[in-house]
Amino acid sequence: MLDMTNKRLSVAPMIDWTTTDYRYFARLFNPHVYLYTEMISTGALLHGNRARHLRFDTSEHPIVLQLGGADIHEMTQCAEFAQQHGYDEVNINVGCPSDRVQHNKIGACLMAEPETVANVVKHMQAAVDIPVTVKHRIGIDNFDSYEFMTDFVQTVAAAGCTRFIVHARTAWLQGLSPKQNREIPPLRYDDVYRLKQDFPELTIEINGGIESIADIEAHLQHIDGVMIGRAFYHNPYLLAEANTLWNQPIPKRSEILAQLYPHLRQQVAQGESLSTMTRHYLGLFQGLTGARKWRQALSGKPHLTLEDFEQAAFEVLQLNPDA
Repeated sequence: MLDMTNKRLSVAPMIDWTTTDYRYFARLFNPHVYLYTEMISTGALLHGNRARHLRFDTSEHPIVLQLGGADIHEMTQCAEFAQQHGYDEVNINVGCPSDRVQHNKIGACLMAEPETVANVVKHMQAAVDIPVTVKHRIGIDNFDSYEFMTDFVQTVAAAGCTRFIVHARTAWLQGLSPKQNREIPPLRYDDVYRLKQDFPELTIEINGGIESIADIEAHLQHIDGVMIGRAFYHNPYLLAEANTLWNQPIPKRSEILAQLYPHLRQQVAQGESLSTMTRHYLGLFQGLTGARKWRQALSGKPHLTLEDFEQAAFEVLQLNPDA
């Protein structure tokens, strides 16, 4: 049996996906996983609707705010916002390959500026008591050697960062879309394992291409944590199955829905859009009879009602009595 005492399983930050609506839903499947916000830029927090961006339900703990930015003062101020709002950690995005964020010195392009990231970490840590962590790639463009990554990690670690989440692919900043950057550059898990061996004092987590409980268990033999994005989002029941890592029972989908209904009623009563919330639930019955009908019942229905939602769920559960 795997000892999870000093191990971590996380749901990756995903823009437009890991909103508070999704995170509340994800928490119902598993009480142990760490939940990340979508990447939020410092500009959005400093000049936008900060309360809206930072809102979360208390059930979402442990929860991590992921920030996009490189300006020391802005990042420090936003770290303070994170602590004030009750976040458990704050994470710096050094992995996003999008053209849009490169222009604002956000994301993977910062791997070429380890001293910048180190200075940001140093100032953020001086301002808050919660941990400051970094999520990065194994390299960028032609700077994809193991030595390039270790130089980055060593520099940032010297500034006080002790937890690194490594997406085990190089980011191509020119020529590939963000989607292609998640699929085309080859996965190099061994580089992440080697990083842990060379820096045993650091906490190293791995991300990229991980899709099953068996995958999680295999990686945790080598490193300190596993982060999964799309596999958890498209098949949220994988989160439920992951309870076995802690030797805990797997909840049924019917039990999860029973907990979800009061929350949905409360949110709708407060003026939240039901269709906005339920867009995150399409994968609930992934692999079961009626899963397609479930997705059709929820998709593209701006005037979806609670009665429609409960009836669609009832019909699928009738087809799958043990779910």
